[in-house]
Amino acid sequence: MPAASFDAIVVGAGPAGTSAALGLARKGARVLLLERGEYPGAKNMFGGMMVYSPVPEQLVPGFWAVAPWERAVTKRVLSVVGEGSSTSMVFQAASGSEQPSAGAGSTSDRTLTAFTLFRPFFDRWYAEQAVAGGVTLLTGCRAEGLVVRDGAVRGVRVTGIDDTVEAPLVIACDGVLSLLAKEAGLHEGFKPEQVALGVRALYTCTEEEIDERFGLSGREGVTQEFLGCTEGVRGGGFLYTQTETLSVGLVVHLDSLRDKGIPPYELMERFVASTPVAPLLRGTRLVEYSAHLLPEAGRRMVPRLSMAGLLVAGDAAGFCYTNGLTQEGMNLAMTSGLLAAERAAGALSDGDLSAQRLARYAEDLKDSPVLRDLKTWSRAIDFMHEDRLFTVYPRLVSRLMEDLYRSDGRSKQRIGRLGRRAIKDEVSLRRLITDLYRGGRGYL
Repeated sequence: MPAASFDAIVVGAGPAGTSAALGLARKGARVLLLERGEYPGAKNMFGGMMVYSPVPEQLVPGFWAVAPWERAVTKRVLSVVGEGSSTSMVFQAASGSEQPSAGAGSTSDRTLTAFTLFRPFFDRWYAEQAVAGGVTLLTGCRAEGLVVRDGAVRGVRVTGIDDTVEAPLVIACDGVLSLLAKEAGLHEGFKPEQVALGVRALYTCTEEEIDERFGLSGREGVTQEFLGCTEGVRGGGFLYTQTETLSVGLVVHLDSLRDKGIPPYELMERFVASTPVAPLLRGTRLVEYSAHLLPEAGRRMVPRLSMAGLLVAGDAAGFCYTNGLTQEGMNLAMTSGLLAAERAAGALSDGDLSAQRLARYAEDLKDSPVLRDLKTWSRAIDFMHEDRLFTVYPRLVSRLMEDLYRSDGRSKQRIGRLGRRAIKDEVSLRRLITDLYRGGRGYL
């Protein structure tokens, strides 16, 4: 390809990369979007939930009314799992909020907060919108390294076309293990304690069976998170409803999984056979099993985000988190991609792609929900690395509820006394107070 064919190269056609590419194209830039898969989404296992974001509608008018999402999440369930029992907290949105229109998520749609979707379908469709907007998409090509001259990134080396492709600017959206950001020296590679392993199984059944089983109608959907289901490994489980499928899986901290020495497939087998999950899968058929690495350490793992001629966005920048109540990633990826595009467009227009100019991208992120949310939940994210959250406290909750509802002919006891007895057997008062303090600082 001629060296001057493009103003910018975006690596990775996921939510961040496609948002960056389309955002630049909307500003009049000539953009090449590189994707290593056969098509965008082909390499992604994700079949889960995306939190609502207004960003896509800035790029594709009426986005939420036309995007290929599966179900609108109207019910969210958090289940604490003990030995043979579980305790659940349910949020149920108002009936009728499952049908978004253009501008969904505005004040009139406040209960419409998330959607379930398949990345292989969604990413492909989203990339098609970028192509329609003027982006050049090249699939089956892997960016294996950077072209650097005079201390500035000038392009990428690409397998699949056996060539280098040059442009004044590169935006790296190549995932959590970002080879480009690492080669640029923006980070040294993420550590096991900063990364989680997501394991997902996909089960099929009819739309009618899902509606009946979960009490849904129309395009309503359910997401359910499970705590205490990972046999001491830090992490949790999930179940998401799609139109005719159920995505069920685990997200576990990589270092904890290594230390416990439990194979992921064994954890998964026990999870799907557990008391709260097995009845929900009755009569379904397993059709797919996959795994994927996720950034998990919040703002502590965010690397340097730029150098001369290079910006980093999405998972490659560590923009994903879970605070124990919800997990967000795609919305942050799209926001960071659009912000990268806006900063890049200004720099290209002025002919200034210096490290100093592109460093303003980090300031843009600080003023956005991306780094604001990572800062807001930073203590909660750190708290999620406490082993007792996944062992002691789920057992404590289950024991308290079992004692509260037990009917054995003996006199009833007050909740306070039942709680004190359960706490005494599970955790010291000092540790309990410490954990309550840390939890309070993280969530309140």
